[in-house]
Amino acid sequence: MGFLDRLKEGLRKTKNALFGKIHNLLSAFVRVDEDMLEELEELLIMSDIGVNATEEIIERLREEIKDGRLKEKEQVEQTLKNILGKMIQDGEPLKLDTTPSVVFVIGVNGAGKTTSIGKISNQLRQQGKKVVVAAADTFRAAAIDQLAVWCERSKVDIVKHTEGSDPAAVVFDAIAYAKSHGADVLIIDTAGRLHNKKNLMNELAKINRVIDRELPGASRENLLVLDATTGQNAILQAKEFSNAANITGLILNKLDGTAKGGIVISIKKELGIPVKFIGVGEKIDDMQPFNASEFIDALFEA
Repeated sequence: MGFLDRLKEGLRKTKNALFGKIHNLLSAFVRVDEDMLEELEELLIMSDIGVNATEEIIERLREEIKDGRLKEKEQVEQTLKNILGKMIQDGEPLKLDTTPSVVFVIGVNGAGKTTSIGKISNQLRQQGKKVVVAAADTFRAAAIDQLAVWCERSKVDIVKHTEGSDPAAVVFDAIAYAKSHGADVLIIDTAGRLHNKKNLMNELAKINRVIDRELPGASRENLLVLDATTGQNAILQAKEFSNAANITGLILNKLDGTAKGGIVISIKKELGIPVKFIGVGEKIDDMQPFNASEFIDALFEA
């Protein structure tokens, strides 16, 4: 089964919970009118698409109805797909212009941060890049060991210290290793906690100073890993982390375990941060760069 098929299967819960209802709603109406829009608006608001995104969607549909472009129910569904595609847009590729480039990976424990690092490392290695991973989440007992297992699976090198070590010291050694071994990409795991934002900000600032000193001018990505099953809470997490770091992209995991796939639309509307990767399973190839048209098609056709 290819990734597109896995995506369709993974989004089946979302499709059945929301987009199947939209299809049924459109089928029940004799004509395209304001009553239909009101019911559609209610469906969208009840989903994790969010109020602001829903209002924009309905207003765009209303304008097309006024202009006489929407008369048939089939046209409404196609127009809805077009609107969603434009709202979401494709994820941007990772900016990896320097050797090495640096990819920070941030996120709360349980969101899939470790597995995401392993999957992205595997993709980059398959693209011919030499990857080094820094195990700078030194505060959680199992974090280093779990990351080492995923690095072994993805056949990339890992630089690690013992539990409780200074994360900035791990990053310093990882940079030295990346330089000496001609690595293309350095991926840095970071502590998965938000309960004390001041400590997180101080830790990230310290690591950033090490990178700025040791790798001046390096391309940088700060990727935030989110758990799609948490719905609107994922947006709250993203806002909090954005206060601690300049988030350049999102990794949205566990889309296969939730009916809340509409969160992709809400995230883009609320935060303006591109979703760069989506995950629909636990296997090493169950994560891919985000493609808006494939995502929308999967929602309507799954």
